[in-house]
Amino acid sequence: MIGVFMSKQLTILVVEDNPLARKVMASQLAGHHVDFAETLARAQEKLEAGRYDLCFIDLKLGDSDNYSGLELIGLARARGIYSVVMSGYDSDPMIERAYTLGCDDFYAKGNEETNIGNVLARFLERRDKPKEDGLFKERFVTQDEATRVAISEALKYATSDLPILILGPSGTGKTSLARLLHDYSKRPGEFVAINCAAYTEELLEAELFGFRKGAFTGANDNRKGKLLMADQGTLFLDEIGTISLKMQTKLLKAIEEKSFYPLGSDKPETSNFRVISATLEDIQSLIKEGRLRFDFFQRIHGLTIKLKPLCERKGDILPLVSFFTKTGKRLGFTPEAKEELLKYPWPGNVRELKKFVDLMVAGLEGRVTPETVKKLIGTMRVEGAGTDFATEEQHRFALRKGMDETLNRFIDSLLARQLKANGGRRLKTLRDLNITLRTLYQSLKRQGMPIRERNSKKNKVAMDSPAGSPLQQAKGSVSRQTTEVAV
Repeated sequence: MIGVFMSKQLTILVVEDNPLARKVMASQLAGHHVDFAETLARAQEKLEAGRYDLCFIDLKLGDSDNYSGLELIGLARARGIYSVVMSGYDSDPMIERAYTLGCDDFYAKGNEETNIGNVLARFLERRDKPKEDGLFKERFVTQDEATRVAISEALKYATSDLPILILGPSGTGKTSLARLLHDYSKRPGEFVAINCAAYTEELLEAELFGFRKGAFTGANDNRKGKLLMADQGTLFLDEIGTISLKMQTKLLKAIEEKSFYPLGSDKPETSNFRVISATLEDIQSLIKEGRLRFDFFQRIHGLTIKLKPLCERKGDILPLVSFFTKTGKRLGFTPEAKEELLKYPWPGNVRELKKFVDLMVAGLEGRVTPETVKKLIGTMRVEGAGTDFATEEQHRFALRKGMDETLNRFIDSLLARQLKANGGRRLKTLRDLNITLRTLYQSLKRQGMPIRERNSKKNKVAMDSPAGSPLQQAKGSVSRQTTEVAV
């Protein structure tokens, strides 16, 4: 077949009872994986058992005039297969009927090379450009243009074996996106997810690689690991920043060789899985701190997708609320209630919003007021007291580095952000954050930012500070050589 399509091999089923027509189709589709079915029953068996990109369906199968090929359209549609009905007559009255049943395209017999080329071109265009309305309203709800572009780009590689790395804060939908990529991949195997942060090194190894009876205390039976469960499917590694260096080495080998040894076994297992991984931590920091092997990183990040926190895509809040409530009770938000939803920063992102909706649906019906929104948000924050303020990343950092370094990092981050917001004006930043000069100096030093000093009688910090402020209280600790504050 046409050379332009050779780089995109497709799996195609041709349902055709005419031997000559099958021969012509085989010639024109050369270079693709083509399967044939001569009867309705055989075609049904193949559609139910196999995974096809396209299905060419002859409307009339056999000598009868009952258009039995129409029966296959619904089955193809249910399995997500692009169905193309075939007829020797453009005016066949059943063509319109076929479109009503949900067929995707029509192929007129007679000028096979041109017609088949056009059909494949239309299929590839549709496949490479997902139906955004359905996709972004039903599978990954978002109106944010940058997020839509990133996901659409990622889906172009869904059918490849390219490893994908998903970055983003906790609760932004990394697992949902990974599952979406798997569903679009058409891989016949399962989507197998594992949160690496939930296991110790030893337990993670057993969970991933599996084990044989007697491999360790408590191993009373053979157990299949996640790597084997993901054969011909997708392995989703969440929180890769928590994987030990030793386990990264073992995983790297398994990913590269598609082979591994279960614990307690001297016989290797093979598994052809596609890797999608995710983390909420900064990748460069992980590598710089020696917590992520560079060769492991290189192996898992063929394509990188970044998901923004919900506070940076406010336009998604109300559509998400609508999506989460569509199967529940009818609720009507007042304009003021909607404003409250948009004002709240949602530190837990989409996951927190889903929890809010679940609470609302469980306890409310009818009109939703701003007071109701505030009350439910307050309830969630009380339930999660002690966890909302510190992120998962901050918690893990504190466990590694200790509380002092964690607090310094937090202070530096706040100061840097506020200085940027104030255009570098340090005096205003001091007042905004209500901190002492000493705290400012220490933070600037840690960040490698200059601290310029000169004699100044006209613009002393003390003169700009209200009585009783932290700056005024620190006056005695500051020399007459007053630090110049950039204004």
